[in-house]
Amino acid sequence: MTVRTRFAPSPTGYMHIGGMRTALFCWLWARHNRGQFILRIDDTDQQRNIDAALVPILDAFRWLGLDWDEGPEVGGPHAPYFQSQRRDLYDAALNKLLDSGKAYRDFEVPEDTQAQREAAEKEKRVYVSSRASLALTKDETEKLIADGKPFVVRLLVPRADKVAINDHVRGQVEWDCSLMPDPVVARSDGSPLYNFATVVDDAALEITHVIRAEEHLPNTPIQVLLHRALGNKTPEWAHIPYVASPGSKEKMSKRKIDKYRTNPQFQKMFELGDQVLSRIGIDPKSDALSPVMVAYYREVGFLPAGVLNSLVRLGWSLDDATEFFTLDDMKRKFSLERVIKSAAGLDPDKMLSFQAHWMSQLPADQKLDGCLPFLKKAGLIDDENDPATRARVASVIELAADRLRVFGDIFQLDEFFVADADLKIDDKNFQKRVVKPETAVDLLRDLRKRLAEVVDFASAPLHDLLQSFAAEKQVKVGDVFPAVRLCVTGKAQGADLFRSLELLGQECVLRRMDRAIGLAESQRAS
Repeated sequence: MTVRTRFAPSPTGYMHIGGMRTALFCWLWARHNRGQFILRIDDTDQQRNIDAALVPILDAFRWLGLDWDEGPEVGGPHAPYFQSQRRDLYDAALNKLLDSGKAYRDFEVPEDTQAQREAAEKEKRVYVSSRASLALTKDETEKLIADGKPFVVRLLVPRADKVAINDHVRGQVEWDCSLMPDPVVARSDGSPLYNFATVVDDAALEITHVIRAEEHLPNTPIQVLLHRALGNKTPEWAHIPYVASPGSKEKMSKRKIDKYRTNPQFQKMFELGDQVLSRIGIDPKSDALSPVMVAYYREVGFLPAGVLNSLVRLGWSLDDATEFFTLDDMKRKFSLERVIKSAAGLDPDKMLSFQAHWMSQLPADQKLDGCLPFLKKAGLIDDENDPATRARVASVIELAADRLRVFGDIFQLDEFFVADADLKIDDKNFQKRVVKPETAVDLLRDLRKRLAEVVDFASAPLHDLLQSFAAEKQVKVGDVFPAVRLCVTGKAQGADLFRSLELLGQECVLRRMDRAIGLAESQRAS
């Protein structure tokens, strides 16, 4: 048997991180078994679907390196791969159910059905369909149809049966059909509902394993019964845990972004977006792009490897010890049996840890190629291919070392790219270190003279100079070094000070010290 899995997103917007985790598990199971992964687009809900929204979904797959054997753009022997284009299949299957008596047209008005539900609830009994329409003769049914009487098509549930599956994650699960209402499978115009279209497509696409989120478990008995009624071979099932928001058991939702912004465990990820997205022309407060979406991580500068490593650990482990996996590792080692049953909580700190690990493994030239587009978008460099620009950015990246967790972190070293007049100075620390101390400005003015006399403006000589200067003036290095850093970088903390001075260059350092000294004097005077 050739393993065939599928992922079937609706084109309604950016790819949800939970949906991407499910897609990854589907993809891994297919690749682990040398099978095929099919991408099908469930676009039957025309009110929610947006054609343009398919683009970011496919982009997310491509960015992460998850290819598909059949589906949009690549085609395949089971085309088309859009549900909206597969109506002939649904019509044929629906007629088969009706002709075989395994489905029926229900003419009861919704108000009657609702009243029956409420009565069952009041009497503390399980609601099942009344099936009043089954008493109609063929002629009566045809007349109602001809008269335009509204109806739905329901599957006739075999109430004496049971449905049992051996789920790869949940184990043995069983449903009693006598407790099930007859589910609606199509509207009066023949348009299929979710469960019916899904079953027809899964059979037509020869899907062997349905791997999906646990929220679909209640749909399973209906789908099993539909497969049986249509004479299909029933696929195997694996219902994986949903992805919970950080620090909770609540399913993560793109509709709760405001709530997540106040979640302390989510704070770092939102702060990262605030720091990076605004620099590249994206509103960090927009609900359209948030840490709930895959695209968010690409936009702030995550590596695909960092996101994939985070996703695979959301509900799966190899041995409770191994943390880091390449995509090839995942393909070789993934198994459904190691998927947990309980909710898998997104851990932003863990995501950043995985990302930092894979960034540390990245060759210098790839770090450079990753950072350059961010600087270009922010207007901090003009030409990504200019040799001098590339050399300078490479030097800054080397200086950043492990401070560069994501490509967007290059903005934390923007002092190496902005004009002197555009350098923003941390006012609180500038007041503390430069403006308020009585001797600070005089010390900086004297130090500026010494720096102007330096012949070898390199890290080691500069370190020695500042050390000896502090000793000569009988002040602590802690009174000198932070003040210098604020003057030339605008920041209270950062990369190695002396390598920073070397990289900025003597002329730039002197100009910025002049500017900072002048600023401090004017603030003192006022």
